[in-house]
Amino acid sequence: MNLLIYIFIYPLIWVISILPFRILHLISDFAYVILYYIIDYRKKIVLSNLQQTFPEKSHKELIKIQKKFYKHFVDIFIEIIKTFTISKKEITKRYKYTNINLLNDLYKDGKSVILVGSHYANWEWILNLNPSVNYQCVGAYKKVRNKYLNNRILNSRSKFGVHLVTTNKTIPLIIKNHKNNIQAIYGLLSDQSPQLKKSFYWKEFLGVKVPIHTGAEMLAKKYDMNIVYFETTRIKRGFYETTFNLITNDAKKHPDYKLTDIYLDKVEKQIRKQPEYYFWTHNRFKHKDKAPKETV
Repeated sequence: MNLLIYIFIYPLIWVISILPFRILHLISDFAYVILYYIIDYRKKIVLSNLQQTFPEKSHKELIKIQKKFYKHFVDIFIEIIKTFTISKKEITKRYKYTNINLLNDLYKDGKSVILVGSHYANWEWILNLNPSVNYQCVGAYKKVRNKYLNNRILNSRSKFGVHLVTTNKTIPLIIKNHKNNIQAIYGLLSDQSPQLKKSFYWKEFLGVKVPIHTGAEMLAKKYDMNIVYFETTRIKRGFYETTFNLITNDAKKHPDYKLTDIYLDKVEKQIRKQPEYYFWTHNRFKHKDKAPKETV
């Protein structure tokens, strides 16, 4: 069955991916109408997230943000499909780094880097980073159940040199590289909800107290790595810029959760500035009623 699904779906994905962006944007516009006005895909979750984040805004203002979000949401998936066949020249033109020297300067100190970001703007195209830095770039991913599609997706996402590993193999790889003095950049997106049984820290994020991922901070302290935040902004449709911000080059000197707080503050400021580019379909606040009365 998986093979049949692959045989049916992948040729369609490939055909779409070879189309020029002007055609892809027309497809995206049409898909937005279907998704928003006919399917009503997760509209209640998106609106609920926006209402909790921006209680001061009117219903009319929230609906305006919601519509802008869905237009961008479809664009992102079209851009992910385009990644299957996009050239290095094309992605370099559309996804630029404003201060890549920060990473290359950090390389000189002999440490690896935890690169933290969020599901904002286009977080996928950071996968073209490897040719621009001296590090080996590593990205954690979750397997797609269909092994045939999974292999195609891996080939697509790693074609610019990034080394992709499943989430359960990320820490063993960090340990191995640390022992062998191999410098790497480990990309982690830490803005969504961890499993409750793995939650150690609760904090107010976007106005709601929620469980927070603390793995980036923990790993940076344990293996003496720098932490860098990548902030991606949408310049115009199909074009992005990423700026790197050093959170710390001495993780061990900070009290527990301080570095996580700094990261979350950067994410929240960006979201509040232009909320339509955040990934609102995720039920970010689903655990809010389970917050402990006393938190760290």
